[in-house]
Amino acid sequence: MPNNLDNLIKRAAKALKRANYAIAFTGAGISVESGIPPFRGPTGLWSKYSPTILDLYHFRDFPEESWPTIKEIFYDYWETAKPNPAHYGLAELETNGIIKEIITQNIDNLHQKAGSKRVHEFHGTLKTLTCMDCYHNFKYDPILLKKLPASCPDCHGLLKPNFVFFSEAIPEQAKISSIEAIVKADLILVIGTLGEVMPACQLPYLAKKTNNATIIEINIEESNFTRKITDIFLKGKAGEILPEILHYF
Repeated sequence: MPNNLDNLIKRAAKALKRANYAIAFTGAGISVESGIPPFRGPTGLWSKYSPTILDLYHFRDFPEESWPTIKEIFYDYWETAKPNPAHYGLAELETNGIIKEIITQNIDNLHQKAGSKRVHEFHGTLKTLTCMDCYHNFKYDPILLKKLPASCPDCHGLLKPNFVFFSEAIPEQAKISSIEAIVKADLILVIGTLGEVMPACQLPYLAKKTNNATIIEINIEESNFTRKITDIFLKGKAGEILPEILHYF
C-alpha cells in the first residue's frame, strides 16, 4: 500500500477515535466487491437493461413486462450475494462502538447480513413487498414470485418490491431516521457513492453544514464530494481499506 495512503488511513483512524458520533453513508460501490453491479457506468445495469422496468407508472401499467426482469436482477441473483470485507468492517466498527449508525442507498441487505444492526435503508429494501391495492406488506418468499406478475395473497392486487422506483418518494420513516442520524453526526464515512443520486447525495452536505462533520471518503475514484466537502480521501477499494483502518483499533 502506498505510503501516502497509509498515512491517510492513520489520519482516518485517528479521526474516528476522536469522533463523538460517527456514522457511515454507503452506496453501490461497497457492494460491487460482492459481485453486485452498479446501476450506472459502462458495466452498470442500465447498460444492459432499460431503466423503464423501474418506472413506477410503467410497472403499474405493464407489470408483465417489468416483473420478469426485476426477478432476474434483484431476486435470482442479488439474493445470493454475500457481504465482503467492507461490510464486515463496518459491522465490526459498530460492534466496537465507533460507528453508531449506517445510512445506505443500497437495497441488498448486505450490511445486515454482515451483522450491522442500526441500518437506515434510504431507498428501501428487497426483504419485503407491498400490495399496490390493499397496501399489505409481505416478507419476501420465493413462492410469491413463482407466478409473474406477482399478486397479493390477500386481494390478488399487484405486488411491488419495497424499494424506491423512479417517480416514487423516499420512504418517510427511512428519510426521517436518516436525517436524525445526519444531524447528530460529527464524522461520516462516505463509502462507494459518487454523490449523483438525489436526494440521497444531499445528506453528507447537510452533516457538513449542521455540525461541520469530518468527511472521510473511500472511493475508487473522485466523487462529487471529493473536492467540495471531503476532508480525507482514501482512494481504493473499501474491502481493502476498511480492514486497514481496523488495524488501528
